Amino acid sequence: MKNSIITFAFLIIGLSTQAQVKKNKNLKYTTEVNGSCELCKKRIEKAAYAVPGVKTADWNIGTHQLSVIMNEEKCNPLDLKKAIAKVGHDTDEVKATKEDYENLHSCCKYDRKE
Repeated sequence: MKNSIITFAFLIIGLSTQAQVKKNKNLKYTTEVNGSCELCKKRIEKAAYAVPGVKTADWNIGTHQLSVIMNEEKCNPLDLKKAIAKVGHDTDEVKATKEDYENLHSCCKYDRKE
């Protein structure tokens, strides 16, 4: 009987802890994305908006910082970085494939870090 009560208590504590882990529906997230021009800005922001859960996206040409507001229940930062890498732009965590990078317009080529 005593073991049943202890097990039940741990179960309740465990369930209440899980219920408190709530994902942010308006996560403000900033990450570095390589690019060089207005065409890059349009491409990067379009790729970000294509990720389900991204509400706003703004890439700064001067700082190479992409600022987004996203719903963590629908996506995460890695989803965002993969989508941007797929259109040819390296992020701090996910690099574009050579083929995706080569598909960029000549004015959009940037110095890649190896």
